[in-house]
Amino acid sequence: MHDVTRQIGDRALDTPLQTWLNQELGADSPTYRQLKAACEQGVAEGWLCQREGGGIKYGRIFKPDDALHGFSVDVVDMNTLAGPHHAHPLGEIDLIMPLDDTATFDGRGAGWLVYGPGSAHSPTVAAGRALVLYLLPKGRIEFTQ
Repeated sequence: MHDVTRQIGDRALDTPLQTWLNQELGADSPTYRQLKAACEQGVAEGWLCQREGGGIKYGRIFKPDDALHGFSVDVVDMNTLAGPHHAHPLGEIDLIMPLDDTATFDGRGAGWLVYGPGSAHSPTVAAGRALVLYLLPKGRIEFTQ
């Protein structure tokens, strides 16, 4: 994760970053394959996504840290459901890793999705199971009612 967050650095969380991530570290890249394999292994070994709520398995891998350029790293395991609505005060970067070929996250297949500062959503996995790794600047997330 250090290498990924180093490459992101202090770039704006916006569409150009999303495009760059998908071009350089997208679903066909060695980085994507390594991250997906590590997440699948962590889930299989039982140390990743240990917690569960509302049908979502989840877990924080790393708290925000200077070594990760201030990002926290979390992973969720979702199977055809919508999660709790929340806002991203500083933005959110998602790595979508479908476990079923048909699975999507917020309408997107394998790859990166970037939400800018002040954005909000109900994270939704449709048509199967997916792991989603997400990076939060300073670990900031605000759940809404």
